[in-house]
Amino acid sequence: MHFLHSFLFLFILNVATVLSISNFLFLHSLFFLFGNKFTLHIKIEHMLLRVWFGGCTANVFLKLINLFLLSGTEDDIPLGERKTVTDFCYLLDKSKQLFNGLRDLPQYGHKQWQSYFGRTFDVYTKLWKFQQQHRQVLDSRYGLKRWQIGEVASKIGQLYYHYYLRTSETSYLNEAFSFYSAIRQRSYYFQVNKEDRPELVVKKLRYYARYIVVCLLLNKMDLVKILVKELSEEIEDYTQRFNTEDQLEWNLVLQEVAAFIEADPVVVLNDNNAVVVTSNRLQEGSVPPLEQGMVVGQLVLADALIIGNCNNQVKFSELTIDMFRMLQALEREPVNLATQTSKQGTLEPNEKPAKRENPHKYLLYKPTFSQLFTFLSASFKELPANSVLLIYLSATGVFPTGHSDYEGPYDFGGVLTNTNRDVVNGETGQKRNQAQKEMHCLHPGDLFPFTRKPLFVIVDSSNSTAYKNFTNLFGQPLVCLLSPTVYPKSVQDQSQRGSLFTLFLYSPLLAFSSVCGLNSVRQGLWERAQEFLRKVYRDIGQMITRSRTIDQAFLQFFGDEFLRLLLIRFVFCSAALRLHKLFRESRSFPESYPELPKQDTVESSLLQKHILELATMLDVQSLFWDDSLEAY
Repeated sequence: MHFLHSFLFLFILNVATVLSISNFLFLHSLFFLFGNKFTLHIKIEHMLLRVWFGGCTANVFLKLINLFLLSGTEDDIPLGERKTVTDFCYLLDKSKQLFNGLRDLPQYGHKQWQSYFGRTFDVYTKLWKFQQQHRQVLDSRYGLKRWQIGEVASKIGQLYYHYYLRTSETSYLNEAFSFYSAIRQRSYYFQVNKEDRPELVVKKLRYYARYIVVCLLLNKMDLVKILVKELSEEIEDYTQRFNTEDQLEWNLVLQEVAAFIEADPVVVLNDNNAVVVTSNRLQEGSVPPLEQGMVVGQLVLADALIIGNCNNQVKFSELTIDMFRMLQALEREPVNLATQTSKQGTLEPNEKPAKRENPHKYLLYKPTFSQLFTFLSASFKELPANSVLLIYLSATGVFPTGHSDYEGPYDFGGVLTNTNRDVVNGETGQKRNQAQKEMHCLHPGDLFPFTRKPLFVIVDSSNSTAYKNFTNLFGQPLVCLLSPTVYPKSVQDQSQRGSLFTLFLYSPLLAFSSVCGLNSVRQGLWERAQEFLRKVYRDIGQMITRSRTIDQAFLQFFGDEFLRLLLIRFVFCSAALRLHKLFRESRSFPESYPELPKQDTVESSLLQKHILELATMLDVQSLFWDDSLEAY
């Protein structure tokens, strides 16, 4: 009988290998062949799969076969329990197949991936509920470990996070947090450290890294600090127990997240000197309403490309601090985000919001030109009618190497989106002819085809002014907001913490306090200053809409709340830097295409008065020119 079992087992294994039959079907066949030994079959499943997929010596393989055949009892497993285990194996195998297939989906476009995500969510929903309902049977017959439950929960958290990245809906970010939080609270990975398997410990470390990213995006900074401490201890234990080659990589992860936490140049302190976390997402009432009867464009911001390539800037998980800030500036604050929690252990991935609250975003860290152009084209193609495409560029400037008789849209340089040098004909970029333009430089002319639809561009770079040389060829609304190209040394020294220009677009009060040299602000003063800024924003909005000389492109974008707030913050930034005593060069002021009427906006006497009042409120009035006060 043992000989027959051996023969049949080897026959099934060989057939499965030749036909590439799935893990589930292989186990299913063994189940009905060996019945009463199935408990043991499942327990050594991972060992068998290592033999099957990873290769193994003949002696080890024969030992596994003998162990497989000679162990177990003769009592039959109840049919219901047998079916429970096979159903679980099927769902587990199917979920792994679908999850692994996600990496093959294109990151751009909408139609290509939505149905696949739906199927993956559906299988994981069934798998999660199934293991909850049949935990006792799976524990006794399958040998289900707690870390395996944690791995399923971690995969669900990853699904929600990636769905957030593709939809920009923060409700899915909350769902990811819910599952990651459950893993930690229920100690699913606690026993992993007792296993002599480094790959399981790596799963735990990766879970921590993903959990930290989600907490950063939800501004749960207190929890982030706790998680970083725990991760540090886990890494230390991991590197001491196993002689691994990835110790430096994990230490770099710790350094990056620590720098990310400390990136904000100014902190808000309460009465107990504890740091108060402030959110800078779009909040109810933070955008000044339009004046009654004011006619502006009805365009809606639908898509945004957020591109980052600043080598010296703080980053974590392919997200620079500038990208992180712009990402949040283009999202609404969900209702009760700080207290909102999901029922842990439940899945409702198919419940989508009735309407898209936030513009869809692509996050591109150091994209090559071909990658950037692919995403641009996909976004342009799927842009709905009466919608706007926003392009945010935070990157190193590329300057022209010489002068030509005709200066066209490719002769002013641009920004470098990728710093990896390609090898062309055996020569690196440094050895190329100086006349040859940088391959991954995005020139103003590269964006001309996309001006066939409404386009809103923000360039934060040392060569941002290259984008002043735009030509609106198709008559569609087009605005470019351009950063200063030169900063005072004291500001430049802080560039690793992010650009001052982007900081103004993200949180004007944070940027204003930073440029005034403040390291901390009391919570009560911060709240009063924010309330004062709401009044300033309202006045700036009226300056823009009432100006008789302003380019109509600005008004076309003013109907969208995100773009309205960005334009208002841009004007505030320009006016504040013009009054600041450290900013004396014209290159230190932001610019725009088309130009704003300065007397009506950035050099308005009313706005200058407001800035000096804010400076007085923060007790930094000595840093600003106050000649304008004589008029009042």
